[in-house]
Amino acid sequence: MWRRIGIVASSLAVSAALAQSAAPSAQRQAELESMLLQDCGSCHGLTLKGGLGPALRPQALAGKPRQWLIDTIRDGRPGTAMPPWGPILSDADIAWLADRLLRGAPGKEVKR
Repeated sequence: MWRRIGIVASSLAVSAALAQSAAPSAQRQAELESMLLQDCGSCHGLTLKGGLGPALRPQALAGKPRQWLIDTIRDGRPGTAMPPWGPILSDADIAWLADRLLRGAPGKEVKR
């Protein structure tokens, strides 16, 4: 029994490590960037400074845990206009979006 538990735990650890290391391709990142500007921007403002939804700039997200942002993107926010994106985005896509929002674009702000 303990051996089975060890095997399952090892398999889960390997799966988690692979999921975290599998960043979306450059093409997929461009698609996600477009989604961020168009779909997210429709509520959070086209420059992500806020609108119907709150601002999503790095300054506005400072102090928010990365996992909180991942959970919010994946599961949405019940009782608000924030939809769950988990059914159509992979875990790697969601993690990339969260990281992108937390750091901002390398060397540039999100622009329209």
